[in-house]
Amino acid sequence: MNTESTTINFKGQDENQMNITLFKEKIETKTLHIGIIGLGYVGLPLGIEFSKNGFNVTGFEKNAQKASLINQQKSYIPDISDQEVADCVDQKLFRATTDFSNIRTMDVLIICVPTPLSKTKDPDLSYVVNSIQTIKQYAKKGQLIVLESTTYPGTTEEIIVPELSEFTIGTDIFLAFSPERVDPGNETYKIKNTPKVIGGVTEACTQVSELLYSQAIDQVIPVSSTKAAEMVKLLENTFRSINIGLANELALMCDKLDVDVWEVIEAAATKPFGFMPFYPGPGLGGHCIPIDPFYLSWKLKTLNYDARFINLASDINSSMPHHVVNKVIHGLNQHEKSVNGSKILIIGIAYKPNIDDMRESPALDIIQELLSLGANIDYHDKFNDSLELAKQSFKSVSLDQSSLSRYDCCVIVTNHDYLDKDLIINHSKLIIDTRNMTKGISKDHIIKI
Repeated sequence: MNTESTTINFKGQDENQMNITLFKEKIETKTLHIGIIGLGYVGLPLGIEFSKNGFNVTGFEKNAQKASLINQQKSYIPDISDQEVADCVDQKLFRATTDFSNIRTMDVLIICVPTPLSKTKDPDLSYVVNSIQTIKQYAKKGQLIVLESTTYPGTTEEIIVPELSEFTIGTDIFLAFSPERVDPGNETYKIKNTPKVIGGVTEACTQVSELLYSQAIDQVIPVSSTKAAEMVKLLENTFRSINIGLANELALMCDKLDVDVWEVIEAAATKPFGFMPFYPGPGLGGHCIPIDPFYLSWKLKTLNYDARFINLASDINSSMPHHVVNKVIHGLNQHEKSVNGSKILIIGIAYKPNIDDMRESPALDIIQELLSLGANIDYHDKFNDSLELAKQSFKSVSLDQSSLSRYDCCVIVTNHDYLDKDLIINHSKLIIDTRNMTKGISKDHIIKI
């Protein structure tokens, strides 16, 4: 991975202004063609939002099945309905393709590809690098390229700028970074009403990018550089990771002190200033919080700086699935049972309520550890019909009085809204509640983290 700084070339302001004016004319006449690379949880909602505002959008997707579903007017993302896709496709404002040569016809290219971590928790930018190398084959003057994938500060200038060396950034071609702020399942904040941060390689890049995003998003926040924009995203999720880590450690401390952590946090939250409540849980999940802080700590390691808060929060958060398993073991012991051979039901395997997203879900770690201890595991989650884990295949089981009574222990990992709390409480032999779903109920067979 090349982390050396790159010299950026500039030309005259007149040529800048000419290209900006042309870009603005295409926006005003709705003749701007926008390409979205990667139609996942970020790319598809963004593309649909631009289409809703009258722009012609092409989604570039390597997964042929996903591309086919879109063109058949079907959505595979819970936050986007089939009807929304159908409306945009019917109006010929949105289509998906696996033919990346169509990049040459785009005025805008927005990169929304995964940026996972390697097994050693180092940034894996292979999807970003592959995307920009593909773009490079078909790039043309006047295009705007925006990276939205989360990454470490400096990526845009260190990785992408060198790939576009045949162009003069800010004149021939525009380049910016805008961190995605997608929160799957959030019914209040969607693409349109979530403020958008944007930072360009040059002032002209920022100006053009701001002009683009303001067509579909209510508020656009320009910052001074791509590095600042990259840092914004990492701050947002590092803030959450560290504070969730504090809440999780508080849960561990309250457990030893025999104090209800949920009661403590809710009482503290009544303070109208100087406090923001965060809550404990079975562990971190999703596409951002468990991963993004490591992009920052990795970058700081290259500068001989140890990001201590990030590392400590990670240690605590990653220990929570094991803490949940210990609660299961303790609860079964109270019922004179061993975890080995016990029938255990995991309730909810998505990483958060009311969605199907299992990325980094703590439920997966809990299941694997319980399996290693000899437990017989089933799960229930109406958002996920099947699961492949630890070389085993699982199917979501029904949740009713008869089925609940068969299990020695039920572990509430994801508190989906549709779950019948009274049914679970009244017909389970033992409940390990990791989400405070049984709030206000004190019964001997309920154990909270």
